[in-house]
Amino acid sequence: MNLYILIPLFPFLAFIIIGLFEKQVEGKSHWIAIPAVMASFVLSVKLFFDVYPDHEIIQTWYQWITSGTFSVMIGMQADALTAVMLILVTTVSSLVHLYTAGYMHGDRGYDRFFAYIALFTFSMIMLVMANNFLQLYVFWEAVGLCSYLLIAHWYERESAYKAATKAFVVNRVGDFGFGLGILLIFSLVGSLDYQTVFAHLNEHAGQTINLLGWIGSEWNVDVITLTAILLFIGAMGKSAQFPLHTWLPDAMEGPTPISALIHAATMVTAGVFMVARMHPIYDLSPFAQHFIMVIGAVTAFMAAYIALTQNDIKRVVAYSTLSQLGYMMLACGAGAYTAGIFHLLTHGAFKALLFLACGSVIHAMAGEQDLRKMGGLKPYMPVTYWTFLMGAIALSGIPPFSGFFSKDEILWQVFNADFGGKIFWAVGTLVAFMTAFYTFRLIFTIFHGEYKGDPEVKRHLHESPWTITVPLVVLALLSVSAGWIGLPGEGLNLIEPFLGHAVGEHHHEMALEMQPILVAIAVAMGLAGIGMAYFFYLKRTDIPGKLAASMKGPYQVSLNKFYIDEFYDWAFVNASIAFARALWRGFDVLIVDGLVNGVARMIQGWGKQMRYLQTGQLQHYAMVMAVGIFIIVSIYLFF
Repeated sequence: MNLYILIPLFPFLAFIIIGLFEKQVEGKSHWIAIPAVMASFVLSVKLFFDVYPDHEIIQTWYQWITSGTFSVMIGMQADALTAVMLILVTTVSSLVHLYTAGYMHGDRGYDRFFAYIALFTFSMIMLVMANNFLQLYVFWEAVGLCSYLLIAHWYERESAYKAATKAFVVNRVGDFGFGLGILLIFSLVGSLDYQTVFAHLNEHAGQTINLLGWIGSEWNVDVITLTAILLFIGAMGKSAQFPLHTWLPDAMEGPTPISALIHAATMVTAGVFMVARMHPIYDLSPFAQHFIMVIGAVTAFMAAYIALTQNDIKRVVAYSTLSQLGYMMLACGAGAYTAGIFHLLTHGAFKALLFLACGSVIHAMAGEQDLRKMGGLKPYMPVTYWTFLMGAIALSGIPPFSGFFSKDEILWQVFNADFGGKIFWAVGTLVAFMTAFYTFRLIFTIFHGEYKGDPEVKRHLHESPWTITVPLVVLALLSVSAGWIGLPGEGLNLIEPFLGHAVGEHHHEMALEMQPILVAIAVAMGLAGIGMAYFFYLKRTDIPGKLAASMKGPYQVSLNKFYIDEFYDWAFVNASIAFARALWRGFDVLIVDGLVNGVARMIQGWGKQMRYLQTGQLQHYAMVMAVGIFIIVSIYLFF
């Protein structure tokens, strides 16, 4: 039996067992789901060592579709990129499963939640292991479905089911483009197999397609560029890039464990993974790479700017995720796929830690998520505080924590990139300052200063149970050490040569003498952000309010998220509702209902006229019979 097929099979079996026998395992589903995901982790580690340092394993598990020359299989393509993604997904998923057992204890949807996160883990693993575009697309959609189910876990809340619907609809917009890109690939190559497609790409380099030929006009577009852009539209939805980013902050309405699982290490990283996996396509399209850099830079800056003023503890971390995903896309657009995936790995550790630490705070605060009602929690929650602090330092890019190595590698690669690399580096460095500021705004507001919440809640403040704190400690250790696999220097950087075999090695002309200067600037910006947060939120707590009053315009833009949700409501939601009402009144009521009701009224009127023949008088019926006989005889005699 193929051992690797068990990696996705274990969580899938956990989903099946919990789903079918929910009544029998009520309250004990964690005993099924946690061992299953941990078994997947163990096998993922084995797979990692099997492909290290430069091997690739391709297997076919099942012949899915065969029609003429069209053939699609369910299988696996395992290389360095697959291996590191599997370890990330199964590690974070295992810790989230364990955390869920404590965080969701007593929830009436406890077993249903475990079934869904097991299904989500299965879908993400199958996406990562895919060796063809159709398998990728099917499980791309499956993780979207699972996110909908998990965000809407507390479906009794209007905000939860609306957030789930929003996530589902926005992702469908991106997935439409993604699907078109896959169809275009098949029309060009006649296959959906990765290796076959990548082997024949050069044959279509320079080929153009007329997008307006169907109306008799001419607009020729490079077919590789069009394919790359269409695929990236899918990544914009999954990885919440501007302008398809609005679903992710609202998705914080779901339970905290799923916020960590979806928005730290799995679903939102699928877009970054896809771009890195499809690097042969993007390498042939400089325009598509430049487009990705622009979108990544806009997303990174915009999300960081919004995070400065948000008051919901989970939304601040959610916008931080958006910003860091922008960093990853910025790296991929610069051709530095290794740096992007490296940051994806380190970010998965410290962002999962921050989400779970936020959940620990919310758990202790009896569900409270407003920063303005917290403060002074450090003595009550020492483990949560220190682990939260480690995640915050890693996110701020301070050495020797993991975020420092991956973020500075991105900034260095972007600085040396073509197409305005230095401008993008300046944006990334400014974002590093903003990141440190809003991250330590969380630290100082939650754990330091005076308590500003409900006194009744304060009397019951305590550290979270071990099922919550153990994952925090493990992730804190990873947040410190995960970046050490990318130490700069010959023979010290283990991640770049390993991933380079899977995503290609891209070397820009490097200004090596600038690297120490750029690193120093980035670290200084991070420290400056921390210092400013300390001054604003511990020393001079009156300054933020005064700044908000004196800079009302910029403050309101940040607080209201650039009014993008309001614009979408006006341009799409309200317009769609108005269009639907017009169709209802103009077509459904007037035409459809008019035809149906018209036929009914006609029959009703005919029936009323026929009633006059039914008088109940015998002589009338006899007269009608006589007239009828007369007519029949007349016809017979004369015609």
